Amino acid sequence: MRCFCAVLIIWVLAMPVLAEDDRGWTISGRFQGSSNSSGVVTKVDPTLGYSFNRHFQTYAGLPVYFIHESSTLTTSTAPAPTGFVNGIGNAYLGFQLAADNPAVNFASNLVFTAPTGDKDKGFSTGRMTVDWNNSFSHRFSSVTPFANAGVANTVSDTSFFVRPFSSLGLVGHFDGGATATLSPLVGLGASAYAVRASGEQRIFSRVKPRDLRVTQSTSLGSNSKRVFETSGETLASADAANDHGFSTWFAVHPGSNVDFQVGYSRSMSYDLNTLFFGVGFRLGK
Repeated sequence: MRCFCAVLIIWVLAMPVLAEDDRGWTISGRFQGSSNSSGVVTKVDPTLGYSFNRHFQTYAGLPVYFIHESSTLTTSTAPAPTGFVNGIGNAYLGFQLAADNPAVNFASNLVFTAPTGDKDKGFSTGRMTVDWNNSFSHRFSSVTPFANAGVANTVSDTSFFVRPFSSLGLVGHFDGGATATLSPLVGLGASAYAVRASGEQRIFSRVKPRDLRVTQSTSLGSNSKRVFETSGETLASADAANDHGFSTWFAVHPGSNVDFQVGYSRSMSYDLNTLFFGVGFRLGK
């Protein structure tokens, strides 16, 4: 795996540095967090990208997590939380293909991650993951409807929800909604989402102090879907990863390369209310 990571780094750094036409480097970053009854999960995510042209780009990054575990999730076999737990997540390499036209704007992202994070802290599943997402949007005056659909072997974080767990298992993920521009600096957005899993799922908690057990759960009632609150690692049916809900947010864009976002997300399946925020920047092409 170290060799794999080294090859990825060398491959990214070896790409042509001289920019011509739409080619060029991009440095971006995002600091985001989610707070709910399970705990507080924040993430710093720096990214280095390279655009080959206006339609194709590649990017790589390494997130860092900062977790404040909930004091209500301790057991006799796990130590009480001592404050913030932090560590690197999974290094990732992504490819984006985009096409804009008057009918619909389309973007397809394929992201690979290497298991560089600590599995015991829930920052990794210990396995390589792949997430393929396809996005469609069209702007009508100040309103832009959008839809996303993808398939992965993990439930990935989103800009609305830094999840309190990592997962390993086949899932399909979908969301759709709209953003509205109120002024050049201010916007609103709302969306609904769904995650549908298939087959066995392995859930690694980011908010539950780690113990030595791997819990097996075959039947999940409405009050027991949050297995990430009861065990550091759970082997469960697809229902443990199934989720649906909605999000709404307020966004400020003080500049073309800076954005701020704050909002609310409701998970119907996990009965979880989450407040989230995000601050992002972008430099370069």
